[in-house]
Amino acid sequence: MLLASASLSACSSQLYDALPARDAAYALIPAIDKAVAPTQYLINPGDVVSLSVFGEPDLTFQRLPVDDAGFIQVPLAGPVHVATLTPAQASTLIATKLGTRFLRDPEVTLNVIEQPGQTVTVEGQVMRAGSYPVDNQTTLLGAIALAQSPTRIAKLDQVVVFRTLNNQRMAARFDVARIRAGQDPDPQILGGDVVVVGFSQAKSIYRDLLQAAPIFNVFTRF
Repeated sequence: MLLASASLSACSSQLYDALPARDAAYALIPAIDKAVAPTQYLINPGDVVSLSVFGEPDLTFQRLPVDDAGFIQVPLAGPVHVATLTPAQASTLIATKLGTRFLRDPEVTLNVIEQPGQTVTVEGQVMRAGSYPVDNQTTLLGAIALAQSPTRIAKLDQVVVFRTLNNQRMAARFDVARIRAGQDPDPQILGGDVVVVGFSQAKSIYRDLLQAAPIFNVFTRF
């Protein structure tokens, strides 16, 4: 039993050591100031958007919910399907609909202001593990703060972020102590990410997540 435990621990350690860190980690999960621009975000059902048509106050709204089918209701244009579009694409679509019959060259601006349902799961050595809402300005430090900060025995140089990209599970390792000190940038956290703050029982969480999907081969890219 001891031999099996030692073997499993060694395997977990090797997997952990293989995780990309430093520059390789930021290539996978970029810093907040280098992250994908909000305009490239794809609108989802449940989001809330704002809509502005220049010079048309009756067509300007601070809050428009995207329904479960992906539509928003726009006066004159009627129901407009915006889900899976970027804000810029949705703006162009609405402008086209309004310009076809009602307005001349309308200037439409649509922005996503709320993204309900987007959550990050924070596990390991934090005061309150769980799932928390995020938006496109959430960072790794912010996600850990949502879990009421690390415990006293947390291993701050062993914080792993798991992310699914193109149906592949990937992971990267960050040093939160260096991020706190301003020595490393703070990476952006997205909905669906899993953050594991390291040490003691968190190693079993690493092992389970690492073995749950074939992510090890992905590390050869770095």
